[in-house]
Amino acid sequence: MMLLSLTLTVILLGSSWAQWPGCGIPAIKPALNFNQRIVNGENAVPGSWPWQVSLQDSSGFHFCGGSLISQSWVVTAAHCNVVPGRHFVVLGEYDRSSNAEPVQVLSISRAITHPYWNPNTFNNDVTLLKLASPAKYTKQISPVCLASSNEALPSGLTCVTTGWGRLSGIGNVTPARLQQVALPLVTVQQCRQYWGSRVTDVMICAGGSGASSCQGDSGGPLVCQKGNVWVLIGIVSWGTSNCNVRAPAMYTRVSKFSNWINQVTAQG
Repeated sequence: MMLLSLTLTVILLGSSWAQWPGCGIPAIKPALNFNQRIVNGENAVPGSWPWQVSLQDSSGFHFCGGSLISQSWVVTAAHCNVVPGRHFVVLGEYDRSSNAEPVQVLSISRAITHPYWNPNTFNNDVTLLKLASPAKYTKQISPVCLASSNEALPSGLTCVTTGWGRLSGIGNVTPARLQQVALPLVTVQQCRQYWGSRVTDVMICAGGSGASSCQGDSGGPLVCQKGNVWVLIGIVSWGTSNCNVRAPAMYTRVSKFSNWINQVTAQG
């Protein structure tokens, strides 16, 4: 994968999957190889990132990722420019070349972009998507936990980003199967050595160690495992145009927006 372009715990009543464990716990366990990368990523275990969303147009073209945070809400990047009525949320997808997967294709009733989104600086790069009908949770479809406003991120914490973005900065090859890559978090100070003042306190840096997200991964998740729970700490935002695996990529810092996300989703 290369880069660019709430916690509402829902109790299921009468669900086909009654033992719903809450957010951030995949029913199908991910398997991580820490030597891999999305620019040169590895195939994920099918269904192991159940909050991963593919944002598609009516022709089925995938243009961005996203993360399911409750039955009715998805979070993505503002720069994905999602248009209700023209774009759709696809849940439960793994192999985009297959027509046999139990996917849910849901319409979007509203796209709510952060009021201070700045397309020039990519500051506040976050949009909430209200689903026109609620997602049905299954083993392949369940929400991720949101980082809290005081989320601690110890340096050296390894996190994972996933998506169907370009596999290299050269050419336009995209994978059929969902890719995953484990990335180290990079401190703001280290990141500014590369990017300078473009890095703000509402961004998180990750990568630069032989792996990167790329175009088509935008809006997708950067998750870290805390105990046995996966927490959404970043949203794929921006990076080098050629998806340089030695340059850290930038992710929207979810903890800075958790209060806003909770307010918007609570209002419905």
